[in-house]
Amino acid sequence: MQRGVAYGVMAGALWGMIFLVPRVLPDFSPLLIVAGRYTMYGLVSLIAVLPTARSLAQRLARDDLIALVKLALVGNIAYYLLLTAAVHLIGIAPASLIVGVLPVTVTLMGRRDHGAVPLARLVWPLATVTAGIVCINVDVFTAAGATPVSVATRLIGVACAVGALVCWTWFAVENARYLQRQTHFSGNEWSVLWGVVTGALGATLWLVIAVLPSGGPHGEPAPARWHTFWLLNLALAVGASWLGNGLWNAAAKRLPLTLSGQMIVFETLFALLYAFIYDQRLPRPLELAAILLLVAGVCWSVRRHSDGDASGTTPIEDKAQASAH
Repeated sequence: MQRGVAYGVMAGALWGMIFLVPRVLPDFSPLLIVAGRYTMYGLVSLIAVLPTARSLAQRLARDDLIALVKLALVGNIAYYLLLTAAVHLIGIAPASLIVGVLPVTVTLMGRRDHGAVPLARLVWPLATVTAGIVCINVDVFTAAGATPVSVATRLIGVACAVGALVCWTWFAVENARYLQRQTHFSGNEWSVLWGVVTGALGATLWLVIAVLPSGGPHGEPAPARWHTFWLLNLALAVGASWLGNGLWNAAAKRLPLTLSGQMIVFETLFALLYAFIYDQRLPRPLELAAILLLVAGVCWSVRRHSDGDASGTTPIEDKAQASAH
């Protein structure tokens, strides 16, 4: 169990990088960052799939391919596009805290597949999460320097973060349901196939970029910045997507459900840690309150669900064992 916890913490540390990279690359548009990240991820997945490519191709049906495209579009392309936009508009802390409600939303959306937990048992955990969301939104709109224009921008940023949460929630539940229906791919095989399809979609995005303005808020990126851009996207492809997923799979195999679901919270905590280090500041009072409330509410909710279904698995566990972040 100690090794499983260590693997879960390391996966969270790697996944937290996905929030930091848009902050480090403010001069690159969300579309450019998404295209760069998933093109690199597709190349890494393609290398990983080569030894078993013939076997996987023989088992890959038309329905599988359609499912992979839908899951990649929503769970990768749309999710990270919205998340990157949220980080650019409102910063890492609010974006990561809103998306950090993921364990609760995934579990709630997927409960009908595994037996319902009475909502009465979730009143206080959900109230705690709601209080945390209120705190971070109050902080977003009352931070120093807010203007009528920036308020509108922050509203869009919050909407993007909520949209990213919706995308990943849908993906986690639908991915779990599809894996339960099909038995010809293991979780790791499905994850690699998903990476290859995502890479193909990421490469296609460059055609869109060719006819659209490619600069971020500060205009076109300087030529020297492209080196940093590709290095960071390679780090995301290898670290956050490939190695992070492997560590999470290893953690999920060693931990009970009551603990494995809570490990996802480390992604949010590391994202916040990176943000405060990068900005060279301590969390503001409302940010600190939001962190404590959201972590407590998520852990409380996961434990309530686990207590109600100790013998089964939830979409959270299925997601952890079968998908790449």
